[in-house]
Amino acid sequence: MPAVDAAFEAFAKRTRVPGIAYGVLIDGDLVHTGTVGTRDRTTNAPVLSSTVFRIASMTKSFTALAILKLRDEGRLGLDDPAERYVPELAALKYPTSDSPRITIRHLLSHAEGFPEDNPWGDQQLAVTEDEFTALLKSGIPFSNAPGVAYEYSNYGFAILGRIVSRVSGVPYAEYVRTTILQPLGMSASTLEPGAVPRDRLALGYRWEDNTWKEEPQLPDGAFGAMGGMLTSIEDLAKYVGFQMRAWPARDGADPGPVSRASLREMQQISRTRPATASSGQGGVQLNAQGYGYGLRIRQTCDYRHIVSHSGGLPGFGSQMRWLPEEGVAFIAMGNLTYTGWDAVFDQATAALAATGALTRRQPEPGAALLAARADVTRLINTWDDALADRVAAMNLFLDESKDRRRAQITRLREQVGVCKVDAPFEVENALRGQWTLACERGSLRVAITLAPTMPPRVQHLSVQPAPATPPARTCGG
Repeated sequence: MPAVDAAFEAFAKRTRVPGIAYGVLIDGDLVHTGTVGTRDRTTNAPVLSSTVFRIASMTKSFTALAILKLRDEGRLGLDDPAERYVPELAALKYPTSDSPRITIRHLLSHAEGFPEDNPWGDQQLAVTEDEFTALLKSGIPFSNAPGVAYEYSNYGFAILGRIVSRVSGVPYAEYVRTTILQPLGMSASTLEPGAVPRDRLALGYRWEDNTWKEEPQLPDGAFGAMGGMLTSIEDLAKYVGFQMRAWPARDGADPGPVSRASLREMQQISRTRPATASSGQGGVQLNAQGYGYGLRIRQTCDYRHIVSHSGGLPGFGSQMRWLPEEGVAFIAMGNLTYTGWDAVFDQATAALAATGALTRRQPEPGAALLAARADVTRLINTWDDALADRVAAMNLFLDESKDRRRAQITRLREQVGVCKVDAPFEVENALRGQWTLACERGSLRVAITLAPTMPPRVQHLSVQPAPATPPARTCGG
């Protein structure tokens, strides 16, 4: 954590952000917080972990969560046409005659075809519901046909906010407060800056003409669903912890306020984005990426699943990022216009990785996989045709005959001698895994995959001499 603190402190100095607050979560629990600087340049009041910042577009995941809650209750469907709930959309002029009608799923994943609207959208927070209705009636231009491309749309999430209001029968802000914020204990969070006590509110600034200039606090309005939320590090940790605890899928109580299955759904890619490559100290970094529902999803050579979202408005910049498979998250807020966190989050992640403790969570093997592993290890040490027949799926000895497999394993056993039965099991999922057997004169690398039958039997079996050095890691592997 000292290395994490040093990275954030250097970031605050380098970027001239007046004040920041940040936190580290492990397995859904807030384990470390830090603050630097001031929330108010006039009074020099310091930032605390309870200081409330505007988190801008991070609000979008709260909106997505509200939609999924309504979906889970059977009150709407993600493939419903949006115009069913926002009739003004029925008059839209689509870009082609074969364009599909915009659905709620399109809106959730930025695939409705509207043009990218940063920074225009930032200045729409304060519009009234009547002004929003007039805006909708005036029409919306398309940059793509719906359903074919990703393009970030604040407008689309504002429409989702109206859908929440129409379906729930209460204003969007009230629905989010009563069904998400209150159940999670997020008492400091709100969509209205005026509701935050003055002594807890971070004022927003921009750096211009070699000085900080205060930005006006934009009031909550009809576009709040795309970027109006204010919260503290302590409160945001409760939300991110809730999202993190959806992993892994498991038995047991599921208290909500939204099901773990729906949380995992919103943390999966719904709309892909172009892959990218960048250079850094560690060499070329490859990124496969896309958008879930109100969340960005990414995969790198180091981490198979990264969930995040940033937020930027005049006076503020924030980010949340978590690694579901490693169980670690970073959250941060700053009171400088469009405070950007990517680089320092990368540094902080590298600092945790350097300890050797940032390891990928191992999936739980199924009982059938454990039994198959034990049986295959017995076959390697002492081949038995009857056992082989019990273990094998119907394809195994059609793909390669039993005689050939017996002969191959016999040759390997003669080379390496007797193998120890106990070996660490590298589980990929409930029905696939691999392990290395330590033997008298070497090692064997064994991999199995079970078939989709009941009971599951071995459809794939590989037994090979283990290489002297581990194979080069493949990107994302």
